[in-house]
Amino acid sequence: MYSSVEFFNLCIFFFILLVEKSSAAHYQYEACVPKACGNLSIKFPFHIRGLQESYCGHPGFELTCSNSPAIHLTEDVYVIDNIQYENRTFRVHNEAVSNVGGCLPQIRNISEDSQLGIVDTSRLHLLSNCNSKLPEVLSSYKVDYCDPFNREDLGLVMLGEDKNLNIALQECNTNVLAPVEVDKNGGNGIVDYEGLLRKGFLLNWKVADCSECERSGGRCGFNETDDRMRCFCPDSPHLGNCKPRTKKHLVIVVATAASAGGLGILVILAYFFQRKHSFLRIWSKREKFQNVEDFLKDYGSLAPKRYHYSEVKKMTDSFKIKLGQGGYGCVYKGKLEDGSPVAVKVLKELKGSGEEFVNEVASISRTSHINVVTLLGFCFQGRKRALVYEFMPNGSLEKFIYGGKSLTNRQLGWQILYKIAVGIARGLEYLHRGCNTRILHFDIKPHNILLDENFCPKISDFGLAKLCLQNESIVSILGARGTVGYIAPEVFCKNIGGVSHKSDVYSYGMMVFEMVGGRKNIDVGVVDHSSEIYFPHWIYARLDRGEQDLGLHGISNEEENELARKMIIVSLWCIQTDPVNRPSMTKVVEMLEGNLQALETPPKPFLSSPARASDDSSTIYTSGTVS
Repeated sequence: MYSSVEFFNLCIFFFILLVEKSSAAHYQYEACVPKACGNLSIKFPFHIRGLQESYCGHPGFELTCSNSPAIHLTEDVYVIDNIQYENRTFRVHNEAVSNVGGCLPQIRNISEDSQLGIVDTSRLHLLSNCNSKLPEVLSSYKVDYCDPFNREDLGLVMLGEDKNLNIALQECNTNVLAPVEVDKNGGNGIVDYEGLLRKGFLLNWKVADCSECERSGGRCGFNETDDRMRCFCPDSPHLGNCKPRTKKHLVIVVATAASAGGLGILVILAYFFQRKHSFLRIWSKREKFQNVEDFLKDYGSLAPKRYHYSEVKKMTDSFKIKLGQGGYGCVYKGKLEDGSPVAVKVLKELKGSGEEFVNEVASISRTSHINVVTLLGFCFQGRKRALVYEFMPNGSLEKFIYGGKSLTNRQLGWQILYKIAVGIARGLEYLHRGCNTRILHFDIKPHNILLDENFCPKISDFGLAKLCLQNESIVSILGARGTVGYIAPEVFCKNIGGVSHKSDVYSYGMMVFEMVGGRKNIDVGVVDHSSEIYFPHWIYARLDRGEQDLGLHGISNEEENELARKMIIVSLWCIQTDPVNRPSMTKVVEMLEGNLQALETPPKPFLSSPARASDDSSTIYTSGTVS
């Protein structure tokens, strides 16, 4: 028999399900609602960067919106003064002309293409780099440049129909053609070039016609997969127009709405028997990250460059070279337009809000540190999400510390291992203390440490990160987050202590143990993994007995032995069961860079060996409440 609480939650679930089924429109239809910019309504083929999804417009028609919409044409920005959707035309003027007076700003040639054409205009010739001594007949055409560095450069302005144009072309070396609208009877001589440039000119677009889609109640968009226009309709996308609703469909809608109404009455009645309004929390969580676009827009200038999905495909050569993959998706090698190599993480189609994507962009955008990977850009286009990082030629630390039982040329010496351990510690110290907002990573492990060409470590993968205030000592999280073998005990057992930056310290300690032990191929006769001997306990026992030989491969001198001992003692402090007993990352850096003799051996970690994860164990993130 259901309790009143269970019955209430069950009613709420089905009520939401029915209401959404009967009333919710397709997400692309809702995303492509026209937006206002200035006094203009912006819709297909245009879309406003940061306000509308890129699929709501045609490639090449992206606008920015300040006081008025603006579009990039060739290398200049042009302000849009008017849009006539029925005629497929829009009037523009060069933005540089808006802010000057009495001088000629720098304007570049504009060219027509298969998507845009210039409508019935004349050409204003902007001539520069002219001879110092000009014929008298050209004296009335002289202009001053706005650029202070070109004050001595003679400039001329005249219309293409001017009878003296050929003379001027022989005297000047640079000629820019600016489209303008003039009276057909416009004469020779002095030209009001400022007025003509401010008036601007008309452009017409030649891409797919949207009128049929709009007449059927749809909103136009673009599918980059097949490079074709789509008509986004309330039910789903269609090729040409929205299909009319049949009588059968109308009956289903009415019946569903009636069912929803009846169930709504039951919900109201159940309300009086329910004191804990858990559904409000469910709804709040559902809404929290519903509009990632709004989040990215609010992030402003801190957000890295945004790429179209087509640009991501181009930079990766259609995802040709795969660098790796995991539960999140795949990483591909790419190249920017300037030739710089990049790593592109293409996320799997995420369900729900995309909280991990938001976490990663938000977290890394706040950072700038040699030991934290640099996020160069991102793609958020419909359900397609990708992150563009600086390329790390040596890949992840993981491949260097799980090399099997034989010593190979891929192994790293103790000096490099120590340098990597210190670098990671400095990166974590920066995340915990160096940013305006403290960043807790929650997934420190070898797989998430990348190495550049000099084996300088970079912390990556902020999908599970949490932002908090600097003065926040304890944070609240839902569910256990992290990877088996590295998760701090307090993350999944609240009785041990509060979750804080000390949880990252624990993960760091477990990772350094793997660098010391797992990477250095412990003798099978000493540590038999088939017997499930826990390496931290095994190494602690050797330290406790005062043994000088730690049984680790590759130690050839006293300096390397000291580095290994230092890393082990620091790691033992980091994995203390009680978070209070763990050092901060600032203290970790201090201990690693300090004198070995100054380090005290910590108490033996209380917890026994954790369950061993498989080699391909991946990050976990449960949605239940921590208990």
